[in-house]
Amino acid sequence: MSIVNNKRAFHDYFIEEQFEAGIALEGWEIKAIRAGRAHLKESYVIVRDGEVFIFGMHLSPLQQASTHVKPDPVRTRKLLLHAAQINRLIGKVERAGFTLMPLDLHYVRGRVKVQIALAKGRKQHDKRDAEKDRDWQREKARLMRVKV
Repeated sequence: MSIVNNKRAFHDYFIEEQFEAGIALEGWEIKAIRAGRAHLKESYVIVRDGEVFIFGMHLSPLQQASTHVKPDPVRTRKLLLHAAQINRLIGKVERAGFTLMPLDLHYVRGRVKVQIALAKGRKQHDKRDAEKDRDWQREKARLMRVKV
């Protein structure tokens, strides 16, 4: 079950490979996610010292859930991956020129997971081509419905 999608990532990047990672959260953050107060729009993922972190993910705190702590809505959160996956990501990001993007937050058996992707940036003309192709597919489907 998806919580938040990052539609901008599919528009701005070619998605090559996807990974599912756990995310280290505090109690008030889980409550905020369950209340639908998460945003991935400006977030990105980096690898530092053999660990993977997500920056810029905004979780708006609930007033009743965070009375005894001082919440930081955009704090850096650690992603939980296997060591082999992290090593593979390091190799792709450093050598092949890929970037890591969060695609969505979702639940797996009651736990919050984040879908991250190895991506390459799109140029402006690539974005226009993708938009033309999407419009043509939509128009073709509409014409097929009208004729039948």
